[in-house]
Amino acid sequence: MPRNLYGPDHEAFRAVAAEFVERSLKPRAEEMLAAKSIDREIWREAGKQGLFGLDIPEEFGGAGADDYLFNAISAEELSKFNAAVSSCFGIHSDVCPPYIVDLGTEEQKQRWLPGMAAGELICAIAMTEPSGGSDLAALKTTAVRDGDDWILNGSKTFITNGFQCDLVIVAARTDPTKGPKGITLFMLEDGMPGFTRGRKLDKVGQEESDTAELFFENVRVSDANRLGPEGMGFIAMMQRLPQERVGAAVSNVANAKQILLETIDYAKERKAFGQPIGAFQHNKFKLAEMVTAIEVAEAYVDDCIAAHAQGK
Repeated sequence: MPRNLYGPDHEAFRAVAAEFVERSLKPRAEEMLAAKSIDREIWREAGKQGLFGLDIPEEFGGAGADDYLFNAISAEELSKFNAAVSSCFGIHSDVCPPYIVDLGTEEQKQRWLPGMAAGELICAIAMTEPSGGSDLAALKTTAVRDGDDWILNGSKTFITNGFQCDLVIVAARTDPTKGPKGITLFMLEDGMPGFTRGRKLDKVGQEESDTAELFFENVRVSDANRLGPEGMGFIAMMQRLPQERVGAAVSNVANAKQILLETIDYAKERKAFGQPIGAFQHNKFKLAEMVTAIEVAEAYVDDCIAAHAQGK
């Protein structure tokens, strides 16, 4: 089914993303699978191709695209290759930058955004906890004021990019009496005393995705690393989670569509009883149903992409 969402500039960027996949990702697919992570060299190459700076202003090393359709194209092309790579890159380039761009001070932007755009500083965001799951209002990680610093204690789990991240946005409770309004965001950096990583978590799929546990034991964080106003962390997350959810939908539909296309090719080539298995009527029905389901989902997600790009 024809798609009318993207213009010539978007499709030119799609060609750049697709070429990166062919040159830098596909030849190293088995290597990433064995290592259960994406090599730093690949991160830097993605940065050079402009895949990480779409939401980052030009003065901080990004593209300053200010057009979510470019983010969606990057997610689509990466997901055609591998949902795990799309997940890791998406957290770094699609989910984390808006927090720093929107909430960060000028010093924070200068300090972190250029490295993120270049793929030199890998970023993660730590919301989910072992006890509360995705119930962000109930998180238990704490940050207690100590002069000009904060002391963080707690843990997070299922954190994409957690094992090799250089930066991590951490949601912590700074006022236990205020519920959701007592949560604040902090930027933790690799090497801070008391900040440690647990094991890389085994998953049913997406083994290349670096997913880990994070632990904070009396981590001293300067107030200069607080991201946004005190007590506004929950609101900041609620305002930015829609982009993460749209990105997940884009990636999942693109990944499913690619798998279906490969399945159809296989059904044309694989023979049984003297004919391609795709020629059997039952299989034709099944494939037609799946094509319909994918196209309906894609049309719906395209509408969501357009709405999000318009700020709706």
